[in-house]
Amino acid sequence: MSNKNKRKNMTNFQIIIASFFCLILVGTLLLMLPVSSQQRCVTSFPDALFTAVSATCVTGLVVKDTATYWSLFGQAVIITLIQIGGMGVITIGLAIMRVSGKKIGLSQRSIMQESISAPQVGGIVRLTGFILKTSAIIELIGAALLAPVFCKDFGIAKGLWYSVFHSISAFCNAGFDLLGIRGKFSSLTSYGDNIYLNFIIMLLIITGGIGFLVWSDVGTYKQHLKKYSMQSKVVLTTSVILIFLPALYFFVFEYDNAGMHDRVIYSLFQSVTTRTAGFNTTDLSAMDESGTAIMIILMIVGGSPGSTAGGMKTATLAVLFLSAITVFSRRNDVQCFKRRIPEDTVRNAGAVLFMYLVLFFTGGIIISRVEDLPLLTCLFETGSAIGTVGLTLGITSTLSGVSRVILMILMFLGRVGGLTLIYAALPSAEASKVKLPLEKISVG
Repeated sequence: MSNKNKRKNMTNFQIIIASFFCLILVGTLLLMLPVSSQQRCVTSFPDALFTAVSATCVTGLVVKDTATYWSLFGQAVIITLIQIGGMGVITIGLAIMRVSGKKIGLSQRSIMQESISAPQVGGIVRLTGFILKTSAIIELIGAALLAPVFCKDFGIAKGLWYSVFHSISAFCNAGFDLLGIRGKFSSLTSYGDNIYLNFIIMLLIITGGIGFLVWSDVGTYKQHLKKYSMQSKVVLTTSVILIFLPALYFFVFEYDNAGMHDRVIYSLFQSVTTRTAGFNTTDLSAMDESGTAIMIILMIVGGSPGSTAGGMKTATLAVLFLSAITVFSRRNDVQCFKRRIPEDTVRNAGAVLFMYLVLFFTGGIIISRVEDLPLLTCLFETGSAIGTVGLTLGITSTLSGVSRVILMILMFLGRVGGLTLIYAALPSAEASKVKLPLEKISVG
């Protein structure tokens, strides 16, 4: 009876975190099995754990090359973890309950609302069905479009598997790939000049990272943009800016040795993939420091709320920018698209930014000291981890146990959300009718 009461007393945030922990543990145990590796050997617990965390948190940082180390069974475990982690453990759980005919109560609906950052509980079951159907359709279309390329290069059987794997990995913004057979940890560099494949992968990344709530508005209102929710408008506007502005920078200042054709592809792909996808088509170590710094910023921002992506989120960045504009223009309320943004949303955005910056810099500094590596290289690694991106400057597999633990913590925080972890760990404060005396403090 006591255990039952404990489960009832768990908050929604604690249940979300516990579900991710359980999925990671199961994935780790499966990856440790001899059947999961090509050499039929037992994979060490640290390596299996790191891979399971990276897959579940749809990051893409790896210590073992996915194509050359893991067997077909191991690759299937990894892509399953990516699929469940991308959709959300709670989403998959509710879908199973719905199929089995079990009644979905108010508590389960509330947990689902927190899991996908839905604005309200009403219609959450319908939204869950929409998420699963939309994801399956997009991933199947993506696999079908990728098949001609991979079947031509690897044969029908392997080509179809590669198509499905990379479609799911791209849509879930995971960054895991099976192209290490052309060079370990090479990602998509062998297809850097393939416009068709680059275009399909970019579309999958964008559709997965833009958020299911946005796609719900798209499905409901089609081209009538004025009827979209303010969040959808903010996410779409911010996403467009974060795709094309960095791409313009990369085009002007990077890839000087590439032709015009390749330069356009590299710039666009780099801008899209940096925000939590983790694939790369060029040598990242060849970029200058300013380009690396811009990539770090994009990785920390990440995707959009209620999406398969991680990171600080585009809506958070937009709210912070709008808050600054409000201060500069000396208005009383933060406004956007002729609507006011609640004060608690602005406070949450500031808290999220502060938390991400502290974790990002602290992790980078510690890894730099422990590994005796340049700080910018380590910050790139921690930015990639907390943004659940998966890009690396080539140091992941060489890091010590301490640094890997730091990266796993950052990956987990970046996927479940920092505020979710804080709300799960700290008890909610009792509302008080008594207000303390007000006193101003100077800032800025």
